[in-house]
Amino acid sequence: MHIGFLFNHHGGHQVAHALPIAFQLRRLAPDARVSVFTAEGTEAEVRRLAATFDGPAPDIIRLQPASTLARAIHRATGRAIPADTISSLGRNLDLFRDLDALVVPEKTSLMLKTRFGLQSLKIVHTRHGAGDRAIGFDKASGQFDLVLLSGEKIRDRLAEAGLLNPGGYAITGYPKFDVTTRSEPPRLFDNDRPTVVYNPHPSPALSSWYRMGPQILDWFSASDRYNLIFAPHIMLFAKRVTASLSPFALGWNNPPRPDQYPQDHMLIDIGSPASLDMTYTDAADIYLGDASSQVYEFIRRPRPCIFLNPRHLAWQGNRDFTHWTAGPVVETMDELAAELAEPPLLSDTLRERQQELVNYSFNLDSRPSSERAAKAILEYLDRK
Repeated sequence: MHIGFLFNHHGGHQVAHALPIAFQLRRLAPDARVSVFTAEGTEAEVRRLAATFDGPAPDIIRLQPASTLARAIHRATGRAIPADTISSLGRNLDLFRDLDALVVPEKTSLMLKTRFGLQSLKIVHTRHGAGDRAIGFDKASGQFDLVLLSGEKIRDRLAEAGLLNPGGYAITGYPKFDVTTRSEPPRLFDNDRPTVVYNPHPSPALSSWYRMGPQILDWFSASDRYNLIFAPHIMLFAKRVTASLSPFALGWNNPPRPDQYPQDHMLIDIGSPASLDMTYTDAADIYLGDASSQVYEFIRRPRPCIFLNPRHLAWQGNRDFTHWTAGPVVETMDELAAELAEPPLLSDTLRERQQELVNYSFNLDSRPSSERAAKAILEYLDRK
């Protein structure tokens, strides 16, 4: 048996959602061959995270890079068109052709079936994140042979959309939670101020960054009451231009310079490993954000949240914004300043609401989620 894991992306944010499963497969099926295929953009995170695991390791294999033309198209479009990602799939077909299964955390890899002719390849989707955005429940989400789900919320939404196949899914928890076992929140500032993590999403149709982000950084820069961790989604500044298709929106991405802000109470990190391994969501006292699924990682330990809606989206009653029921929603800087006039406290009602959201999003038990996921893959392959 040969099972592959594919990380074909420009950033490492998806790695922790799948790589722990590869190590569990090596432990549970020692006679199986497990290979991890990684692109240049994910290799550093794959190797960094792999070094933290004990036991037998999978093979780590660097993918052949995309063609020169595909890379040129990617650069010429401000990195908005993933021509290089698609080209990389086509240039590595021999790695995938004879696999018993290929495990992926994203959906572009479906093109191995739809464009590159590997219709018989069994593709397992781990998903990445347990968020509410509509894109997580689109048609492509139902085209995998096996889908591993974090909890009942994802199962119910996919089922209501007609995207689950009998025997083609399993609820296995959240493997990313197996990556760290911190007993205490990290202490990142040499003071006792409450710490806010600002975590904007890259989607121009949903992100607060494009309309409020720089003003938020300036507000915290002048604050004598709060620390701020600016830890956006790792892909926010990975492209010069970001496009959203539904609804259509464009965003031009200019990252802030850390040396423009005070170092004693502000930390700006647009892509280090600490922005991938829950360091900042563990360290913060207050969450400030918009559409990122990382809010669910934050409220696993209930704490105050504030959500930003500068586009005045009609979110009430919309399941794509369920996470916005975990705290107040503000639309302007004045409203944000009012919410932070005093350090916010979590009411009993919001604490109960956050716990409901966590329990519905994550089905966790005493077993590591990565172990449950590995067993689900092996059981699926035994049936085939």
